Amino acid sequence: MKFALVTGGSRGIGKSICLKIAELGYHVIINYRSNDKEAEDTLNKIKTSGGNGELMKFDVSNPEEIKSSIDNWKEKNPDSIIEVLVNNAGIRKDALIVWMKDEDWKDVINTNLDSFYYITKHLVQDMIVNKYGRIVNVVSLSGIKGLPGQTNYSAAKGGVIAASKALAQEIAKKNVTVNCVAPGFIRTDMTKELEEKELKRLIPMSRFGNAEEVADVVTFLASPKASYVTGEVISINGGLYT
Repeated sequence: MKFALVTGGSRGIGKSICLKIAELGYHVIINYRSNDKEAEDTLNKIKTSGGNGELMKFDVSNPEEIKSSIDNWKEKNPDSIIEVLVNNAGIRKDALIVWMKDEDWKDVINTNLDSFYYITKHLVQDMIVNKYGRIVNVVSLSGIKGLPGQTNYSAAKGGVIAASKALAQEIAKKNVTVNCVAPGFIRTDMTKELEEKELKRLIPMSRFGNAEEVADVVTFLASPKASYVTGEVISINGGLYT
């Protein structure tokens, strides 16, 4: 059985990624922090579609929870390897930097950037030994061009992009790829407070994207078909910034 771990898999883009990854034949490990109902819904949708998976509840900003959860899984599955990792979990706490609280800076960095380090570190060694792996990091338009009011989010996502490019070069010879997808404005719970009518005027395609459009690209990068793609950032933004 092949295993894939998707962080932040209970809602939005993460839910769509879990469903698409399951279509590749993976047993999907759905990470989430608190929303048991939505996480169960994701798992049920996978099973209804003929796939399989399980839930793994931990806070991606907490190194101790990450280590404990992954170590426990490895003890229960000693002969199995998580060969696909999708670092998708993230939060936003937007404010102009003059008004930004220290804890809002730290929380966004911890959840979006530090989580990449801690989770990837726990799984990448097995991928290297197995000489196969796919790591896909969900970043953001904000991490490429920067967006006002998001210095913390832009810093975190930009950091993941740079780290991904470095890691890709470290492990390419072991047939382990590392790539990023950078969504623009995607219709999810995370963007529901945005003025879609006004913002879509800035987008050449004149609309927000949907979670499935992001999940399709993630799934390609997580598949054997993307065997010669590594260290890349693929934008999914309707032409907003290319």
